[in-house]
Amino acid sequence: MAARLDVDVTYAARRPWAPRRAQFKRWAEAVLSERLHPSVLSVRVVGAARSRSLNAHYRHKDKPTNVLSFGGAGQTPDGVDHLGELVICAPVVACEARAQAKSPEAHWAHMTVHGVLHLLGFDHEKQAEARKMAAREVQILDRLGFSDPYA
Repeated sequence: MAARLDVDVTYAARRPWAPRRAQFKRWAEAVLSERLHPSVLSVRVVGAARSRSLNAHYRHKDKPTNVLSFGGAGQTPDGVDHLGELVICAPVVACEARAQAKSPEAHWAHMTVHGVLHLLGFDHEKQAEARKMAAREVQILDRLGFSDPYA
């Protein structure tokens, strides 16, 4: 049995559509299923302007992006692992889902899984890392009932 996960979700944007807290929790729990420590994750759903601002500041890319991951404090003395924060842009995720002919829910699940994997140290800057991360995403999304996002 997986350790407890607390998910805090804030909505600065809800359009065109954004998942409920329970959905974010289910998707994140699928990534964290083998972890033993209780964990905390924050998710912020934002609009294009806020995503663009954060992406410009932290990644020096002057455009909105689908998901940004910000690492947390790690494990505190009480044994709780503060994973960090995902900032997910609702308009970008919706646009990408349409362009890729995916359901909004499938793409939100993918972005959540992708972001949590980043918080766990996965990356896709190098080809070998990208293959490893993508394989893990496909495996987790399959367990959740979603098809391969890269197919």
